[in-house]
Amino acid sequence: MPNRSRVRSLAAAQLANSIGDGAYYVTSALYFTLVVGLSPTRIGLGLTLAWAVGAVAGVPLGALADRRGPRGASVLLALATAAAVFSFLVIRSYPAFLLAVVAYAVAQCGLAAARQALLAGLVEPERRTSVLARLQAILNAGLAVGAALGGLALQHGTRGGYLAVFALDGAGFVVCALILWRLPAVTPAGRTGAGPRLAVLRDRPYALVTLLNAVLLLRMPLLSLAVPLWIVAHTDAPGWLVSALFVLNTLGVMAFQVRVARGVDDLRTATRSVRRSGVVMLASCAVFAASASAGLGPWGAAAVLVAASVLQLVGEMQQSAGSWQLAFSLAPAHQVGQYQGFFGTGVPLARTVGPLVLTALLVTWGVPGWLLLGALFAVASAAIGPAARWAQATRDATAAPRAAAAR
Repeated sequence: MPNRSRVRSLAAAQLANSIGDGAYYVTSALYFTLVVGLSPTRIGLGLTLAWAVGAVAGVPLGALADRRGPRGASVLLALATAAAVFSFLVIRSYPAFLLAVVAYAVAQCGLAAARQALLAGLVEPERRTSVLARLQAILNAGLAVGAALGGLALQHGTRGGYLAVFALDGAGFVVCALILWRLPAVTPAGRTGAGPRLAVLRDRPYALVTLLNAVLLLRMPLLSLAVPLWIVAHTDAPGWLVSALFVLNTLGVMAFQVRVARGVDDLRTATRSVRRSGVVMLASCAVFAASASAGLGPWGAAAVLVAASVLQLVGEMQQSAGSWQLAFSLAPAHQVGQYQGFFGTGVPLARTVGPLVLTALLVTWGVPGWLLLGALFAVASAAIGPAARWAQATRDATAAPRAAAAR
């Protein structure tokens, strides 16, 4: 299959499951609350537990993709995700809910690692970040379409409407699996050498890079949680601006992520992109803090918030492009799956810890909290470069004896 066709297939698979996911994200909480009858607190605890288990499972599932082949692992995990989503159709109790959401999170985290390993096997190293940028743009487009469909279900407000959303999401993952199965198989790495089976767990430099990236991923709950609470509690801006800023972010990633990622193709350009993102995020946090200034009025505060959101969008795209390249550049070629699974733990970690941290910093502390958060972004992004060079030096030191032994 030509390279262009491979990328188109990866994009089609991404679109197939992202539309259903978009609908699922905007309806699932209300379905479990209003239809199944679970309390929001129990739902939140269940989801936190599920993503914690999923984060841990991502590493061994990624390692399994390395040993058995990422295409087959991706297909099986996509089907497992579909099965978990379809199980939501018949859930009537909290224990069943817990089992279903844990299965969903485990399958999703494993699928993310396996798909990254599949992409690494199908796409040349210098093109991986640009392809991931295209997939991210398509992901956002699919989520936007799915969210609109989910909005129709919310307006309808019936059990049948919610169930239709879950059926759509499950079917999307089945279609995703079928598309991935049509891609060329990638030769599995198998069991190489006498090292530990999960080598990434002993790779301290890579763990440091992953931790710093997780700090930068605290930007993820900003627009969905922190900014809405900030707007309501600390500014005079109109409430509908929350939705407008979310749409701005989604459309911005769709339109510009590929362009921002252009030229990020090695370790040097990746660390530079991440470092710049920290500076931009520091500026964004300062502007967000300024939106609480007295005398701005509703429209003045709205204009400041839009400016801050644009800066946040630029920083997000720069950080994404750099982190994708770092995750691939620093992973051994025969262990991409487990390394991607470990690097991906930053996402559930940010989603779990982020709401607590951001609420304490921004809603409770206000302006000083914004400035502290911006400084945290700047410091973490600046530390990425030395950490990545340490990881690369460690990689070079272990690669030389392996190459000598091969000769």
